[in-house]
Amino acid sequence: MANQPYPNHFPASTKADVEKREVTTDDTSRPDSPSARKSTDELTATALDDGKKEDEALAGIPTVASGEVDYHSMNWWQCGMIMIAETISLGILSLPSVLANVGLIPGVILLIGLGVMSSYSGYVMYQFRQAYPQIHSMADSIEVLFSLVGMKRFGREFGAGAYIIFLVFCMASHILTWIICLQTLSSHSVCNIVWGVVGMAVFWVLDIPRTCKKMSYMSIASFASITIAVVITMVAVGVEKPAHNQYSLWPKPGLKFREAFLSIANILFAYGGHVAFFGFMAELRDPRDFPKSLALLQTCDITMYIIVAIVIYIYTGATVKSPALSSAGVLVSKIAFGIAIPTIIIAGVIFGHVASKYIFNRIFARHPHHINTRTRTATISWLSITLLLWVIAFIIALSIPFFNELLGLVSSLFASWFTFGLPGIFWLCINKGRWTKGYGKVLLTLVNGGMMVCGAAICVIGVYASGTSIRENTTAKSWSC
Repeated sequence: MANQPYPNHFPASTKADVEKREVTTDDTSRPDSPSARKSTDELTATALDDGKKEDEALAGIPTVASGEVDYHSMNWWQCGMIMIAETISLGILSLPSVLANVGLIPGVILLIGLGVMSSYSGYVMYQFRQAYPQIHSMADSIEVLFSLVGMKRFGREFGAGAYIIFLVFCMASHILTWIICLQTLSSHSVCNIVWGVVGMAVFWVLDIPRTCKKMSYMSIASFASITIAVVITMVAVGVEKPAHNQYSLWPKPGLKFREAFLSIANILFAYGGHVAFFGFMAELRDPRDFPKSLALLQTCDITMYIIVAIVIYIYTGATVKSPALSSAGVLVSKIAFGIAIPTIIIAGVIFGHVASKYIFNRIFARHPHHINTRTRTATISWLSITLLLWVIAFIIALSIPFFNELLGLVSSLFASWFTFGLPGIFWLCINKGRWTKGYGKVLLTLVNGGMMVCGAAICVIGVYASGTSIRENTTAKSWSC
């Protein structure tokens, strides 16, 4: 109605209208009257609200009508906490064993170096989305890259396949950790398959909400639980000192090449939360706040990874286990795993949510009312998609029951590209024609070109190392109790 022109005339006032107008005029015509002040306050509030909405629209910040699902509801700290919950979860549990393989000094150098690289690549992803704001997922970014060379259709499907497969494998790693956790707590009194089914049901139920904002509060519990669990483990191994002064500064004797590379892949997995970054940017109230969320994440994960890996490795030495929570005594391991349950669950739920959201949006791309409102069709579809993905993840978890090897395979196949390879290509794409304009650009060109090569190398060599290790591993069998 606000866009309609004013009428040319108004109906004549009745006597009652005139009398009413005279009464109200006597009150509100005085600037200091309560009615006048109330009226002024209401007008000011309305004007400020309209101005805020106008500023947000000019800045590209979406507004939501009443009754719609608000997908742009997160502020920067909520986004940062979800990123922490997604990233600092299972990866941290393999890092002490990484130091046991490659040695303390090379291990710390790798943790810092890959951490800095992942911080930079995350910022490059932010720059790329600022250039292409239609991107809502890693799959969308791959589609954009292929569209630049006339292969948009292929890029869309290829990107979607890689994106979903990676997320489902991450979901599988959380089901596997859930099984290990519950077996530890129950002293291996229940079959793996039973715990797997229970875990699948728990993950699915918690994936029912369709927006990330509700997960931001769960993510705080996730971060607190993994922090407390690893602190308990560090204190326990420090008190027990099962292998005091038996750590090594350098790689262990007879270290095989595939073992060393699998260690690098495990570090990469610990930093490999980038696959969900575009989705988090899309759900921010103001996407320009993403660098603050990224800084919060990287400060926390680099610090925690270094401290936890060093302390647990120094006090357990070559006897360190993976997941690291198993390195303490039987009772302490049970306590640590029990406290870590929120992290195991919530981080897995986030991966499931991101994967389901992409499929859901693809299905209803031509029917946006199902995406933006809670229709019956949308609700049934969302529940079906999330259930199907968790069933597939359950099958993978029972088929590859090796923790380190599964993480290594996942990170080699996909995280290598999502964390390093593709961000390098993103930068080269948005800076095309300016690669050699000044020493700064030349240096950044070399850095991003190096990230692209690094991603490709980790992918090829890491897949070989992980596959060989899975084939030779005899500590567990697929689909067994």
